[in-house]
Amino acid sequence: MMDRFCKWDVKKTGIFAAGVLFGTAGIKVLSSKDAKKVYVFSTAAVLRAKECIMRTVSIVRENAEDIYEEAYGGKRSSGGCRAGQRRRSGGAPHGKCNPL
Repeated sequence: MMDRFCKWDVKKTGIFAAGVLFGTAGIKVLSSKDAKKVYVFSTAAVLRAKECIMRTVSIVRENAEDIYEEAYGGKRSSGGCRAGQRRRSGGAPHGKCNPL
C-alpha cells in the first residue's frame, strides 16, 4: 500500500491542485460585480467603435459612387461592345465581348 503513495509525482499533484485553486478563484473574479462593469464598458466601447467605422465606410462608399458616376458621365458604358454583350476580363480594352 505504501508503494502507491511513494509513486505519486508530487510535482504533478501540486500543479493539479494549483490549477483547481486558480480556476475556482478565476471563476469568482470573473463573475464579480467589478468584472461585469468592465464587460459592460468594454462592450459599449466596441459598439461605439463599430458605429464610427460604419459611418466612415458609408462616407467612403458614397464618395466612390460619386467618382464612378463622374468617370462614366452618369451612364454605364459597354466599352465598345454591342447591345446584349459585355466586356470580358474586368472591362480591359483588349478584352473580347461576351453575350449576356
